[in-house]
Amino acid sequence: MTTPEVGEGSPGQADSRTEASRADEQAGRAGTSPPEPGSPRILELPIGGMTCAACSTRLEKNLNRLEGVSAQVNLAAEKARVTYDPARTSPAEILDRIAKTGFSVPPQTLNLQLEGMTCAACAGRIEQALNALPGVDARVNPATEQARVRYTPGQGDLDSLLSAVQRAGYRAHPLAEAGRADAAARKAEAWRHEQRVFLLAALCSLPLMLEMVAMLGPGSGHHLLPGWLQWLLATPVQFLAGWRFYRGAWNALRGGGANMDVLVALGTSAAYLYSVASLLLDSQGHLYFEASAAVITLVRLGKLLESRAKAKTSGAIEQLLALNPKSAWVRVGEAWEERPLDTLHPGDVVRVRSGEQVPVDGIILEGQSGLDESLLTGESLPAAKTAGDRVYAGTQNLDGLLHVEAHGVGRHTQLMEIVRLTEAAQGSKAPIQQLADRISGWFVPAVVALAILTWLGWWLTTGSLAEGLIPAVAVLVIACPCALGLATPTAVMVGLGRGARLGILVRSAEALERAEQLDILALDKTGTLTQGHPELTQILTDGGIDQHQILTWATSLEQGSSHPIARAVQESARRLGIQPIPVQAFENIPGLGVRGRLGNLSLSLIRTDPVPGYPPATWTALASPEQTLARLAFMDVLRPGTPAALARLGALGIQTVMVTGDNPAAAQAVADQAGITRVHAGIAPSGKATIIQALKADGRRVGMAGDGINDAPALASADVSFAMAAGADIALEAADITLMRNDLGAVADAVALSRAVMRKIRQNLFFAFIYNVLALPLAALGMLNPVIAGAAMALSSVSVVSNSLMLKRWRPARP
Repeated sequence: MTTPEVGEGSPGQADSRTEASRADEQAGRAGTSPPEPGSPRILELPIGGMTCAACSTRLEKNLNRLEGVSAQVNLAAEKARVTYDPARTSPAEILDRIAKTGFSVPPQTLNLQLEGMTCAACAGRIEQALNALPGVDARVNPATEQARVRYTPGQGDLDSLLSAVQRAGYRAHPLAEAGRADAAARKAEAWRHEQRVFLLAALCSLPLMLEMVAMLGPGSGHHLLPGWLQWLLATPVQFLAGWRFYRGAWNALRGGGANMDVLVALGTSAAYLYSVASLLLDSQGHLYFEASAAVITLVRLGKLLESRAKAKTSGAIEQLLALNPKSAWVRVGEAWEERPLDTLHPGDVVRVRSGEQVPVDGIILEGQSGLDESLLTGESLPAAKTAGDRVYAGTQNLDGLLHVEAHGVGRHTQLMEIVRLTEAAQGSKAPIQQLADRISGWFVPAVVALAILTWLGWWLTTGSLAEGLIPAVAVLVIACPCALGLATPTAVMVGLGRGARLGILVRSAEALERAEQLDILALDKTGTLTQGHPELTQILTDGGIDQHQILTWATSLEQGSSHPIARAVQESARRLGIQPIPVQAFENIPGLGVRGRLGNLSLSLIRTDPVPGYPPATWTALASPEQTLARLAFMDVLRPGTPAALARLGALGIQTVMVTGDNPAAAQAVADQAGITRVHAGIAPSGKATIIQALKADGRRVGMAGDGINDAPALASADVSFAMAAGADIALEAADITLMRNDLGAVADAVALSRAVMRKIRQNLFFAFIYNVLALPLAALGMLNPVIAGAAMALSSVSVVSNSLMLKRWRPARP
């Protein structure tokens, strides 16, 4: 059973399944009858929008007014347990009453592992079956053979989803994070079974392939093997190795569709049955046992290679999951105990030795070290960490001993959030895939019709039924809907997985496609172009006092303050190795600065007017009662990589525009340093969204990069939005692409990645289309042997997946 994520993507299974459905299962296992229609049923529904006890009381009262309903609402759990008589009240009426009371039943998300899929047409049929259910929105990924289903509890539940998949002719089971190992074990066993079946088919087909070679050589027409031996070798291939095609074809036709299995089953059955009839009725007739057996063997070989290649498309997720250690050393009293990771709780103190992976998200209590965060951020250089710094699960401690207080454990770490976001994005569909989906819907029936026309055409032309059989079989087995269906999802999976490894988290394939088309990028100033905090940039001294002494006095005065200006002074002193001296009579002057006594010297550090002739900055004056000793300038400076990142964006053909709420002078000073010519300064949050809309005139694609709460409206208005991971939560929620590195260069990396993925998708689609456009006429004209056709069909899917896998080697072209 699964426990999906919280919120939009997270129902517990208990939330989504009725008591009645569980009773049905238990009754079925016990051999008794399920509850009679009209007997009470129970719904457990998550409730959104409750803020106090009055809310839960009002909802409970309104639900209990429905006929045949008894409801209990739990405010703490934000759930409602509703017992109802289905003969008197429907679940739809219950949901409607909840909505009219002013609350909601949040949609939930569930991942299903699918079994029995063989091609893109299967994915389309399962998707159609699931989406036919009320309140359900499903996306099926043929590359992973998984479905991501969004549904409304009360309208849909796990049982109805599984039943819909089963009615379509397939099997499904819920996929939980804890069940990944079981799913991997099932896939490994299925792979070994496929290998055994292929080996049987190959051993039986090899003599028949020699028969085909002999028939094509000099003195053709003479059988190398007697007919009865050909039949004996071909039959296990046809009905043992080929059974999966018959089963898949039957399930597809029973579900009202057609897929690759239908084509293979029809083609090979026609060749096999014609050969059997010829063997029994005409000892001199043509035998095509080698064609049917070889096609099945080669198609199974292609599926083996395709499965192995598809497994590699999710390698990035597996690598991220492998970063989590299995256990951690936890402080218990004065001792340390090794405990499984799933037993840890927030507040536990864990020990991380040199060379070990950090098991939790948390804060360093003791120690200092360098951490390798490359698999989370894409930054290859180690990050220096000391007491008070935040660390993340999955990063590697390179040197030193750390004691870390756990804040996020298990599923609630940044690593697992990256995995969830990436998996959700990998299961989404890019708009470019819509054409392939439409073609896959009618592709198989069209190929069957073409095969029939081919057979009739050859019969009418030659007067021989046998002459048209081989071209018709070739038409059936060379057609490849799989390559069309795999062209987009495999490239999206590999590309987004690669992005996750480089610290680029894309929420959907649609966002990836929009990023590729970006024309203009609007940039917030503070925290995006700049560091996001002031730095000490200038010291002007009076009276011949050296800057070292000035900075000693300034950091001594500021040592008791947490103001951004104070932190800038303290950081400058720390870099120069300056230690503060004790301060007495310290006083904080709100809005102005600080003052105090250092030994016999009374000093103040107070905000002052700008100094003429210098760039716009925040100025403070260090003064004694008698005179001003120095003036200190503070600016929010450009990030070191900003100019290079802007140059890369320009090289990608993207115009950059600054949109900031800062004053025009400060904004223009930063723009001049960065080389940005278009500046909108002094803009309110709502005004930023208005500017984004204006930039989108004439159909231009506009992106927005920001990290603050005031950027959220503009991020939501942009065609594609980027947010730095260190930014405000609301900005991260509004963003289409989250960048784990606080570096504008990551935006250029994301755009370059989107273009690489879309280029791969177009290559795949072109190959899949041109393959079918060229191959089908050649097969119909009799220019392709069915064996060659089967091999070409099998390899076409492998070629598409292999082309997508080349994205695993993609790296951004940084200067």
